[in-house]
Amino acid sequence: MLATLGFAPAVAVGQQSPAQPHVEALAADALDGRLTGSAGARGAADYIVSQLGAIGAQPLPGRFDFRLPFEFTAGVNDAGTSIAFGEAAWRESEEVQALSFSDSARVESEVVFAGYGLVVPESQDFGYDSYATLDVTDKIVVVLRYFPEDVDQELRGILSRYSGLRYKAMAARQRGAKALVVLTGPRSPNAGLTVPMTFDTAISGSGIAAASVSGTVGDALFEHVPDRTVEEMQAELDSGNPHVAGFAIDSVTLTLDVSVTREQHTGYNVAGYLPPTGAPVASDAKPYVLLGAHYDHLGHGLQGNSLARESERGEVHNGADDNASGVAAVLEAGRALADVERGRGVLLAFWSGEELGLLGSASFVDTEPVPMAEISAYLNFDMVGRARDNRLALQAVGSSPNWEGLIERANVPVGFNVQIQSDPYLPTDVMSFNGAEVPSLNFFTGSHEDYHRPSDDPAGINYEDLDRVVRLGTIIARNIANQESPLEFVRVEQVEQQGQRASLRAFTGTIPDYTAEVEGMLLGGVIEGGPAAEGGLLDGDVIVEFAGQTITNIYDYTYALDAIKVDEPITVVFIRDGEKHEIVMTPTARR
Repeated sequence: MLATLGFAPAVAVGQQSPAQPHVEALAADALDGRLTGSAGARGAADYIVSQLGAIGAQPLPGRFDFRLPFEFTAGVNDAGTSIAFGEAAWRESEEVQALSFSDSARVESEVVFAGYGLVVPESQDFGYDSYATLDVTDKIVVVLRYFPEDVDQELRGILSRYSGLRYKAMAARQRGAKALVVLTGPRSPNAGLTVPMTFDTAISGSGIAAASVSGTVGDALFEHVPDRTVEEMQAELDSGNPHVAGFAIDSVTLTLDVSVTREQHTGYNVAGYLPPTGAPVASDAKPYVLLGAHYDHLGHGLQGNSLARESERGEVHNGADDNASGVAAVLEAGRALADVERGRGVLLAFWSGEELGLLGSASFVDTEPVPMAEISAYLNFDMVGRARDNRLALQAVGSSPNWEGLIERANVPVGFNVQIQSDPYLPTDVMSFNGAEVPSLNFFTGSHEDYHRPSDDPAGINYEDLDRVVRLGTIIARNIANQESPLEFVRVEQVEQQGQRASLRAFTGTIPDYTAEVEGMLLGGVIEGGPAAEGGLLDGDVIVEFAGQTITNIYDYTYALDAIKVDEPITVVFIRDGEKHEIVMTPTARR
């Protein structure tokens, strides 16, 4: 019966879910949060290898080990950056701080002030180029952080999308600059402060020396600018007038010595192979189906992406839902697929480094232990253990016109209330494979208040519905493995995701529920002590208006976030229990 159906029968009432032992093993305190490169992550990899052996999987074709190593940046530090001009010099991090993505270099050159350093593509129907009248070739460029403060909401939404520091560094480098210096102006959030070194931007360099300086350094530099202070210049730029030009600071030769150290470690993906049971399909028919999930998590949450409350700081982040649940789903789907007829081979992959920036899956795509052109489809399972109200989000569906039919047929015996989402540009490993033109599908049961907190423990997992996710994924994978033609890939135009842009300045403490199909933005939770919680928003509220902007979906909310000002109260309209309510919330600065 199993070989015919292609999925395990439903678990009897009172019987333990087959996924539960995997979740409990991977989310145990003994694995210390599975931080990539740590002993706990190696222990998790050992467990996964043992389970692959138990279901009869082999190493990938041509390989002798289930483990696939990759090198990654495990930390970034400022090893002594300094800046000097005239008679003055600064070395302390409060005054000058390397940007995380900077190259290490010593640069001595003339200085050009380039306003906010913004370049908006012409496709945005708004012309703004901070470099239009400037020659910065072989110069050190000084720019303000963020974007103009006094423009209207629509223009703020446009400018903010191009205000990330990496984007500014790229724009300066492409125009021939030798180095970039960033100053947080007196009219901006975090006024006068240097930019913290953050690990999430440090994975690779940017091809240019880059540092941030304090207001003290900025004021000293502008002493060499006749009749203009930093605040006066920023006020002119804050009007948003694209004709307010930068200028060379002719009397200054600046020396910037940036020293950044990156600590290199080795991480390990784990991958197994279930060969086809009959005659394999031809290579041009794409003979592999890939199922994957990341197995790493946050360790003790010290890398800056933890949402631990004050009383939880430094505790082990076990990551039961994120993403022991996804690993369990792939292992159990693999166990079921091992017992069915398969015209295509099935790859079972487990990524490390996802929480540090999709490192493991990106390495797999780049090194191609299996040719990307031979993978018919990729099914990703990330946070699939907290289904509520029978809802399951299936994301990245726009990557192939074949997905909706496959989903509809497979879901008939499973019966989820499936929420279809087209966008493949997701903060999970689907992003890596979509970039390699592999049709991809992401399974996701939604965010919750335990996300990235030590409280994400096995007791919170909805095992009954996790087993149903396994069942649905197994049926879809089996059908792809046995259909004659591979899936067709479609390139989807990218739209930017909530919380993924470095340009976002305002923090609200909201946790969206991505599984919801509602008019507005459903909250999966709010962060304790954050502006949303302080304002009275709760899990289950649906935001329908934010700072005067109508909110119909998560993207409306993202763009509305771009347009608000830090520390200025805004009105939020939301639905709770069918009734409309209104609160005033004050966003805080995100450093």
